[in-house]
Amino acid sequence: MVKQNIAYSILELALVPQSSTIKQTLNNSLELAKEAESNNYKRFWFAEHHNSSYIGSSAPSILIGYIAENTEKIRVGSGGIMLPNHSPLIVAEQFGTLAHLYPDRIDLGLGRAPGTDPQTSQAIRSDFMQAAHSFPEEVDKLQEYFSIENQFSKVRAGIAEGTDVPFYILGSSTDSAHLAAKKGFPYAFASHFASTHLLSALQIYREEFQPSEFQQEPYTIAGINVYVADTDHEAEQLFTTLIRMFVGVLSGIPEALKPPTELTAELRDMLKHPLLSQMLKYSFFGSKPTVKKQIRQFLQETQVNELIAVSPTYALEDRKKSIKLFAEVMKELNEDE
Repeated sequence: MVKQNIAYSILELALVPQSSTIKQTLNNSLELAKEAESNNYKRFWFAEHHNSSYIGSSAPSILIGYIAENTEKIRVGSGGIMLPNHSPLIVAEQFGTLAHLYPDRIDLGLGRAPGTDPQTSQAIRSDFMQAAHSFPEEVDKLQEYFSIENQFSKVRAGIAEGTDVPFYILGSSTDSAHLAAKKGFPYAFASHFASTHLLSALQIYREEFQPSEFQQEPYTIAGINVYVADTDHEAEQLFTTLIRMFVGVLSGIPEALKPPTELTAELRDMLKHPLLSQMLKYSFFGSKPTVKKQIRQFLQETQVNELIAVSPTYALEDRKKSIKLFAEVMKELNEDE
């Protein structure tokens, strides 16, 4: 049986379609957030990526402010801030500022990976590797800057002290599951591209979870790729944009989002490749009845508390429609006995 009242959210990378611009893409992100808000999505998160001409989410804190300023109630946050790229002090000041401007609406998801290639990570922060190995300690520093007690320290992020910004630990392997459980934080797994360790990471997190002032019980979020349309065939076509995007990433030749096409024999063969098949394992596409069946099975298998959907499309209207239809699917699942 599906756990009741499963929350649903959106992870946004601001991927740029062919024949579009970064500005238009970022404006479209706001349109998507408004659509999500009107359909009762819980949160709208931006991922952090660098050194790509086709990804607009390289400065999540700025985009979070843009979305929060132009929406009313949906939670807005990072999925995530790649903490080894940043000084914890600066992150605390940025998100403390956001918390004052948009109270009770800002989330801080934290990841360990660079969100880019090794050369760029070195350009971002020369001691990146040291910071990555010290990720738990960097999280501790960030917590200190948000604490009321830090007002007595010599180094302060005064604007962050005492603000209500919940932390989330992000992971794509089992490593961060241990940390999230130890800290008593919610845990979000990037199963929309890293499916291999999802079930084992969730098990580790739940078994090792220690209640904290932030979270009394384990809380899990799983990333999925979702395309919902009027027909299975139409959704299948939308999914081809994602296939081509992943092929470009894996081949080292990333490109702007391409228009949807038929799911050709060539694309079907690509999907059979072990690496691509594993990365796209948790991709659900089809009409509402088809996706509802797929999502129910996924929820029964994982028992997560929340789904965060990734669904880049070439056309804005296709994604807005998918957002609306997926919300209807989740409402039906939550209402089912």
